[in-house]
Amino acid sequence: QDLRQANRLIGATTETLRIEDANTLEIQYVYSPTLHTLSRTKAGITTVLLKECDTLRFWLGQRNPVGGSYEVYPAASAATAKVVNISWVCSRNVLGVKANTESVQTARIVIRKQGT
Repeated sequence: QDLRQANRLIGATTETLRIEDANTLEIQYVYSPTLHTLSRTKAGITTVLLKECDTLRFWLGQRNPVGGSYEVYPAASAATAKVVNISWVCSRNVLGVKANTESVQTARIVIRKQGT
């Protein structure tokens, strides 16, 4: 919901996503590979959204699709991005053995306001 309603993307790396919400407040999503968590920070309040997350990656794309497919072109910068792809894998220990709780999950989110 934060991404769809964002005014704009401020910046992004493969592990961090910074957006401006409708109230012009910054929201930051940070994946920590050492803690295996995805956290959301807004107005100084941090909330852990995912735990035991082995990998997570943000990827920015443009609005226009690649001809003949559902893929989108990579965005040159946060300012030209209209699509955010997020992929992740989580696991946990079950009876002392690490097991994936899910295969690679991917979400493609279109920012409704940016670039309008």
